This record gives sequence, C-alpha cells and structure tokens, in this order.
Amino acid sequence: MRICTIVGARPQFVKAAVVSRALAEAGIEEILVHTGQHYDPTLSRVFFDELGIPEPAVNLEVGSGTHAVQTGAIMERFEQYLMDEPAVEAVVVYGDTNSTLAGALVAAKLHLPLAHVEAGLRSFNRMMPEEVNRIVADRLAQWLFCPTSTAVDNVHREGLTEGVHLIGDVMLDATRFFADQAATRCPLDALTKHASQGYYLATVHRAENTDDPARLAGIFDGLGRLDGPVLLPLHPRTRTRLVGIALSPNVELMEPVSYLAMLTLTRHARRVLTDSGGLQKEAFWLGVPCITLRDETEWVETLENGWNQRVGSDPEAIVAAALRTPTGPPRAFGEAPGGTASEQIARVLLQDLDRD
Repeated sequence: MRICTIVGARPQFVKAAVVSRALAEAGIEEILVHTGQHYDPTLSRVFFDELGIPEPAVNLEVGSGTHAVQTGAIMERFEQYLMDEPAVEAVVVYGDTNSTLAGALVAAKLHLPLAHVEAGLRSFNRMMPEEVNRIVADRLAQWLFCPTSTAVDNVHREGLTEGVHLIGDVMLDATRFFADQAATRCPLDALTKHASQGYYLATVHRAENTDDPARLAGIFDGLGRLDGPVLLPLHPRTRTRLVGIALSPNVELMEPVSYLAMLTLTRHARRVLTDSGGLQKEAFWLGVPCITLRDETEWVETLENGWNQRVGSDPEAIVAAALRTPTGPPRAFGEAPGGTASEQIARVLLQDLDRD
C-alpha cells in the first residue's frame, strides 16, 4: 500500500510529523513530496530535522509567486511526479494552502482518491484564498478528515456526507507529543531574556493583513500600545511589508523560530496575538489566552469563555482584549473520539484501501 503526501508550509510539516508516524506504524508506505512553497530554511528544513519527518522524496522547488503562478507550478510538477510513480494509490493533503489546492486538483485529474486532513473548516469569507482552497479540496476528497463536530456540520450543510470522518485534531496530537520535548530542547532562557509571563507573543503573516497597509499599520499600532514587550518572530513576507511602518520600542522582531521553540514561547507568554489558525489552537491547548488579529476564525470553539478574542486590526480593540481575562475554564475540543486523530487517519486509509 503506497500513498503520496504533499506538503509545502510549516503547519503542514507539523501535522505530517504525527500522521507520517501513524502511517508507518500501520504498515502504509508513504512518499512525501515537498512543494517548496516555504523554501526559507527557518520555515522548512528545520522542521524536518527537528520533528523527525521522513525525508521528502522530492522537492518541487516552486518558491513564491502569485496564487495562480504558485498553484500552477505545483500542479505541473506534481502531476509529472505522480505520472512517474504509478504505484501510488492515494494522495493526502493538509489544510488550506496553495499546496493543498494544487495537490487536490492533480489527484482528481489523475483519478487518484484524495484524503483531506482538516476538512470542513470555514471562515465564510471567500475573499480569503484559504477559504477557496478548503472548499475545493473538500469537494474533491474521498476522505474528509474533520477535526471537530463543527467542521462535520459545515460539510453536511454543503451536501457532503460520504467519506466524512470526525477524527479529532492532528495538531492536538502534535502539541501533546512535542510539548515536553520543547521544554527540554528549547528552554525559555535560550530564546529570550524575558521571564515567563513577562512578554506578549505575536505573529502576523496572512495576506489579508500583510497585503493591506492600513490593516498592517493598525496591528502594529496596537502591538505598540501593549503594556509590555512583544516578541514577534517575523515571517519573511511580513518583513518586506514593514517599510514605512513605525515600530514601537516594545515590539521586538525576531527571526522565524522552530516549532519546538514556538511551543516554548507560547507556553510562557502572557497573551498570544496572531492571525495564524494553528497558533490559536496551540495557545488554547497550552492554557494561554489568545487574541486573533482577524475578523473571523475557523476555530469557533476557542472563543468560549473568552480564551480567544477576534479583534481584527483595530488598535484600541487589541489593547482592550489584552486587558481582559477568560471568564471560565476552556472547553475541551479537538479530542479524538477513538484513539489519536493520526491513528484514526491511518486506520481508515488502511481499511478502505485494503477493501479496494
């Protein structure tokens, strides 16, 4: 049994780290294809080295570009790779990036069954390219691996009922598996001079923020008004957009950090401010209040009792949210109903592909 997994961005590397392990334990041979969507070593190579992800069989080296250029380049090169690997029985894609969209389209054109991990997520904002990618991948997938009951409800409302599996969140698997390793391999004092709870942690990378000068300026204005230092590991795309934006002295820009380092920084932060979907969840699971720098979130479960607050890019809203505290305990979500999410993915694929 041989499947092909296509990944291209750091959240996908983290998910693949736990799913690839489960696939191997189930006796499923996996070929890993790296699109090269993230090509900076701090956003790519370090994840393979740190998380024990199998070495990719090939790097498509597509680099950056517009959505159409990047998606088209991945499709062209991935299609050729799969045509040269006739023994592949299925394709696995993760999340909502251009790598996800391209992988899904190529699998459909080559009549290969498709598994979409993190199916059913919706922001209900089609101005976001990620939303379009999710919808297309779900429509093409034979296996829709949903992390939450909300995600299941979303695809059911869209008329998708076959092959829908509520399996829990593979990011929860990763957080649990790697959190203790992070504490020993990436201690806080090796990452920052600030003490635990002595700083805010922020990330800004989504195009809706980085490509809108007014939104980006509003976010950095809000960060500059916070009552303490703000550590901000800077995505390369964001760095290029900061020209002309005045940075407050309390905003401390950092180079991108590894996944384990990010877990440590998150666990010890006073608050997390982010437009990342994955970091919203990791903060929640690590018991750290989160402020989402977007107008919507796919992870509505995190909003309960104020553990996550949506503030967009308004500076005053950012400051006000940082002063609030949760009103009750966090509600567990992302739990797998029968074993870990990764184990269930491997089990379903093994059963269904064996049946075929």
